[in-house]
Order: sequence, then C-alpha cells, then structure tokens
Amino acid sequence: MPSVTNDPRAVLSRTAPPPARTEAYGPDPAQVYDVRLPSGTARDATVVVVHGGFWQPEFDRAHAASEAQAFADDGFHVAVLEYRRVGMPGGGWPGTAEDVAAAVAAVRADAGLPSPVVLVGHSAGGHLVAWAAGQPWAHGIAGVVSLAGCVDLALTARLHLGEDAAQSLMGGEPDAATDAAWAAADPARLSPAVPVVLLHGADDETVPVEVSRSYEQWMRQPAGAPREHAPVRLTVIPACEHFGLIDPGHPAFAEVRDAVRGLAGAR
Repeated sequence: MPSVTNDPRAVLSRTAPPPARTEAYGPDPAQVYDVRLPSGTARDATVVVVHGGFWQPEFDRAHAASEAQAFADDGFHVAVLEYRRVGMPGGGWPGTAEDVAAAVAAVRADAGLPSPVVLVGHSAGGHLVAWAAGQPWAHGIAGVVSLAGCVDLALTARLHLGEDAAQSLMGGEPDAATDAAWAAADPARLSPAVPVVLLHGADDETVPVEVSRSYEQWMRQPAGAPREHAPVRLTVIPACEHFGLIDPGHPAFAEVRDAVRGLAGAR
C-alpha cells in the first residue's frame, strides 16, 4: 500500500501501471476514458472515476491513477473519465457535463465493463457525479460517491473556492439572467434518482465540509414543495484534508472503499 507523505498533494503525481485500454466517446482528444482491469478475483461491477481539479485544464485524469488502481486492486473494473474542462474548446458549462453524460453512456454500453456501475468523483468530480445522480438517465446506476465534492455549486461560488472556479465553469456570476443555468448545474437543486454517498474530510480547507453539509440539508429541507429523492448519506471523516480521500495510503480511503463496495453490492 502506498505510504502517506507529508505533502497530501503528492497523490496527484503518484504513478500507477498503464491502463489496459483507452476508449474514445467523442471526437475531441479529451473525450476518452481509460479502462483498468481487476486484479485477482474480479467483482462483477464497474467503478467510474471522475477526477477533480476545479474543472481546470491543468488537472487531468492522470492525477486519479493511484485512486483508480486501488479500485482495480480491490477487484473492480474501472473506467477513468476524461472530459473537456474550462478554457478548452467545448469545455465549461454545459459542455463539461455533456461529456460526463456521454462518457457514462459509453461505459454502460462497453461490453467489457459489467454492471452495476458506481460513479466516484473527487472535488469538481464530486460535483459532476452528484449532478449526474440528478439526471433522468441516472436510473440504472447503482449510486454515486462524492469525495469532498463541490456539491452545492451556489455555495462554492459564494465561498469563492478555487479562485472563483464555479464562476469560471458557468461563465460568470449567478444573476437573474443566469439563474436557470446555475440551477440546472447545481446538484443541490436537483433530486437525485440514485443513492448519493458524501464523504468529506473534517480538515478540508480546499472545499470545506460545509459544502457537503449544505447539500445534505437541501435534501432534508428543500426549498418550496417537498421533493422525493433517493437516499443521501454524509460521513465526515476526522483528521482528513482534501486529498486523503483519493489517497489509497490514507486511513480515510477505507471509508471510500466501503462506500463503493456497499453501492455495488460487493463486500
């Protein structure tokens, strides 16, 4: 098992064996996913990993390699999604979300990747998988796991996280003219069709735990008329910052592994 270094960001550059294959789901070089095959006894399930990085182009799927390999080592088939990010042609909203939808559809149609499918996203990736949970096409997905996710997009904007990363994603500040777009992009304003597990480190200063707490509160007491939604569960992990949740060498990763196994029905 990889060791935890003094710099929690070291996990972003940790290497892993190359993927078994890379598949395109669109014409853009960023519209691809890597497939990692299970080690040892295979579980009949697929984990889809959506990387974070505040939707910025300098962060790509390579920084999720260690996390993804850990799921493969636990017996899962793994698909690591790439997507167009802010500043890339077609990136930003809604192109980034359209890529995630298309990639998940491609994974579900991939004969080499078994069901059930669990989506796992970190930080900005947590936003994207929680957003996916609220889409009509999410039915049939086993569930999603958000790791320190930007799951309340409006709060992410108000806190100016990632140097106004949410505003960059959406192309400006929320206002009367853009309210509908922000609401459509914000997982906290959607009703998840599949179970959502929120894992968040208590010591996270990059995306504070209040973002996940706010999402959970929206699900418990939504504004306006009550809405039905799939189960939502938040676990706050002590002594864990932003990157511990994607570091297989960090004690917090056991919670991640258990959440994925639980949604996949694999223990």
